[in-house]
Amino acid sequence: MGLKTWALKKSIWLYHANVGACNNCDIEVVDCLTPRYDVERFGMQIAESPRHADALVVCGICTRQARPRLQELYRQMAKPCLVLCIGSCACSGGIFRPCYHFAGPVDKVIREVDPEAIIAYVPGCPPKPEAIIAGAIKSLGALPS
Repeated sequence: MGLKTWALKKSIWLYHANVGACNNCDIEVVDCLTPRYDVERFGMQIAESPRHADALVVCGICTRQARPRLQELYRQMAKPCLVLCIGSCACSGGIFRPCYHFAGPVDKVIREVDPEAIIAYVPGCPPKPEAIIAGAIKSLGALPS
């Protein structure tokens, strides 16, 4: 295992992006940072810039307006990086799938940029903070050794 991969598995920095959510998933992601769930005990913390982040946490459906911005965020991240799709809307489009502004699920939008992207899904509407933390920790195992 390389030094970068080892360090990434020990301390992961997250960049949170809302690309068209109703804010329920955002509230649950922020709830992970509170003392009750304390995601920092796993070495995770929010990064200020996508260039400093190891994982991209995406909430909401990807709208046509947000699609190029999400792809640019992914391009700016150091590789290998994780993409965490939080909530039913980010995973599949949820109830907004038939809407005119729906550009596609987050995984398809990211795979247009990088077909080999590492993407993890945390379904739910909204998912509980425990599920978000478990999904983030389990997805670390998908990183190349």
